[in-house]
Amino acid sequence: MEFNVLLAILLALPLSGAHSWVERLRRLGLNGTMVGDPGYVRGFVSRLDPTFDDLRMQHHLPPNGRDAQLGILPTDRICRDSQRVSRSSDMFPRLQAWPGDFIALQHQENGHVTLPEASPHKEHGGTIYIYGTPNPSEDDALLSIHRVWNADGTGGDRRGSLLAVRPFDDGQCYQINDGQISIARQEAFKKVPADPQGADLWCQSDIRLPSDVCGAYTLYWVWEWPFKPDGLERPADIYTSCMDVDILPGIQQGEVSYVDGQDLNWAGIKQQMLAI
Repeated sequence: MEFNVLLAILLALPLSGAHSWVERLRRLGLNGTMVGDPGYVRGFVSRLDPTFDDLRMQHHLPPNGRDAQLGILPTDRICRDSQRVSRSSDMFPRLQAWPGDFIALQHQENGHVTLPEASPHKEHGGTIYIYGTPNPSEDDALLSIHRVWNADGTGGDRRGSLLAVRPFDDGQCYQINDGQISIARQEAFKKVPADPQGADLWCQSDIRLPSDVCGAYTLYWVWEWPFKPDGLERPADIYTSCMDVDILPGIQQGEVSYVDGQDLNWAGIKQQMLAI
């Protein structure tokens, strides 16, 4: 598909009415540049697929229609049904990376950053938690993992650990719209349109894989988006993505030597990489 056609389709998609998931994963070199082929979440469906619908990728907890007082239940799984087991395709494969690699998990902000007035009852952006495990289960429950697994790997059943906590808003991402935040960021973080982001600049969460992983390693991306305090007891909205990384022989042991001024279409977040 020609780039200008792809760009037109992407820009025509709804913004603040949509929600977010991991669009793709990229390896990051120690200089902060994305390298190698992209990887995708389990059961990935492209936005360019004629059958695409948000609900084919979105996993929202508590689910729409449930009594708000019930909140999230112990039986609610962390992965949507299409992502409970490892599934990939030749077109949308799993990411391949080395132990110790830096990787970027990219998502679209869908107006939740640049159009806060569209969700005045919600906290700005919210927070992303990224968990990793070499021993996933198709029955993994959100409440057995989220805010239970810790960085030391001693939380809960000890099958996994908390790899990173990141803001949904990485401080520079935007989608093209007339909002003041978008206009300011288009000026501050200029870039040329590039497939698949188009003129937008996707948000990302940069993490470093543990140095002792091997085989396949599963990541759980959990976006927690709370309501603003208003006197009502309401659980935060949770959205998740589940994905696997094929671990290659070898190891990445170097230190970050981030290169400033590189093309933002293919760059990690300097502050996140240096903080790891």
